[in-house]
Amino acid sequence: MTEQNKLTIDVVSDVVCPWCFLGMKRLENALASLPDIEAEVRWRPFQLDPTIPPEGKERKAYMLSKFNDETKLKHAHANLVSLGAVEGIAFDFDAITIAPNTLDAHRVIRWAAASGEGVQDKLARALFSLYFEQGKNVGDHAVLVEAGRQAGMDAAVVEALLATDSDRDEVTNEIVTASRMGITGVPCFLLDGKYAVMGAQDSATLADAIRQVAAEKTAGEPVLN
Repeated sequence: MTEQNKLTIDVVSDVVCPWCFLGMKRLENALASLPDIEAEVRWRPFQLDPTIPPEGKERKAYMLSKFNDETKLKHAHANLVSLGAVEGIAFDFDAITIAPNTLDAHRVIRWAAASGEGVQDKLARALFSLYFEQGKNVGDHAVLVEAGRQAGMDAAVVEALLATDSDRDEVTNEIVTASRMGITGVPCFLLDGKYAVMGAQDSATLADAIRQVAAEKTAGEPVLN
């Protein structure tokens, strides 16, 4: 594997964003179709709503306040359930009772990056599944500690750090930086720190973009429009 075939993919996302869950699955499929390209996937924070209090909000009322129409909300959920089924995601929106503040989840994801190869990826997958398929409150420290443990982190360390303000400012600053870069919606895939693919694009589109960036590295000239 040459250096030209190694890419970094920074995924700017929020663990309560259903499109980010879809994007994660589609990225996995895209990379599986590109066996000659080695990608280091790094998860970057974004908050759809940083104003949610630490204890969260009752989700149904919260979502209705955003959609202003229960029928529209049901249609949106039904659409996501259909799209998720194609990607192997079993969305269960009825199981979700709390709309959480995700800052602490992003702190744990940040720590996971230093916890061993593949740990951050495992944690991101776990948090998406816990929230969207199992209805767990990913703002709850006990849920985050257990998710970290199962992903390969030291649960005692995660629990101790969550009780402090460790990396709170760093995560917040990353989110601000993303906004300054023009990222207003997620997921956003930053390829090799040069190109951005916005939204939960289908796997073929993602694969094509990754392939073009890899080709640019090999040729030493821009090829991605």
